[in-house]
Amino acid sequence: MKTAGIIMIIGSLLLLGLFKYPLWNIMLGAPQYPDPLGMDIYITGIQGVDEFDLQNIDGLNHYIGMKTIPKPEEMWEFSVFPKVILGMSILGVVIGILGFFNKVSYKFFLGWFILMTALGVAGMYDFNNWLIDYGSNLDPNAIIKVTNPDGTPMSYKPPLIGYQKLLNFDVDSWPHIGGYLMFVGMSLTLVAFWLGRRASLKRTTQ
Repeated sequence: MKTAGIIMIIGSLLLLGLFKYPLWNIMLGAPQYPDPLGMDIYITGIQGVDEFDLQNIDGLNHYIGMKTIPKPEEMWEFSVFPKVILGMSILGVVIGILGFFNKVSYKFFLGWFILMTALGVAGMYDFNNWLIDYGSNLDPNAIIKVTNPDGTPMSYKPPLIGYQKLLNFDVDSWPHIGGYLMFVGMSLTLVAFWLGRRASLKRTTQ
C-alpha cells in the first residue's frame, strides 16, 4: 500500500495545477483576424489569451446581442470551484497518507475518484448550461440579427468540446493544461486503487 499511497498523494496534488493553468480554452478564428481571438477559462475566472482578446470578443458579441464575458464576481462558480478543488486535493492527500500507513482500505482511493468524477460531470454540465445561455440569450435589439431557416434566432453557443463553424468564425473548444493535469491526476488515483487492491490480495493469499 505504500506505493499506492504515494501515487494517490501525487495524483491529488496535480489538481492544484488548476490554480496556475487554465482548465479550458476557446479560440475563435476568422479571415479578418489573422491571429485568432481566444479566452482561457480558469477555475477563478476568464482571461484573454492575448491582452485585448476579451475586449475584442465583447465588441463582436455586442453586434449580435450576446452578453459580455462575465467577470469573476459575476459567476458563483469562480468562488466555489477553487474551494472544491482545494478540498478534494487535501482530501486525496489525507487518504493517500492514511493508505501509506495502511490505516484505510484501498477502496477509499476509488471512492475519491468516483466523487471527483461526479463533481467533474456536474462542473461540465454547469459549464455547458452557461455556454447555452451565453450563446442563446440574445438582446432582441441587437444590431445584427441572424435567424435559422425556420425563422428562430440563431444560437451562437460555442461547442462544449471540439470544433464548430459559427457564421464565418472557426471555433475550437478544448481542455487546456489545467484540464489535462486534472485528468492525469484522476487517472493516477485509479492506478493507486489498482496497486492497493493488488497489495491487499497478496496479503490475503499469504
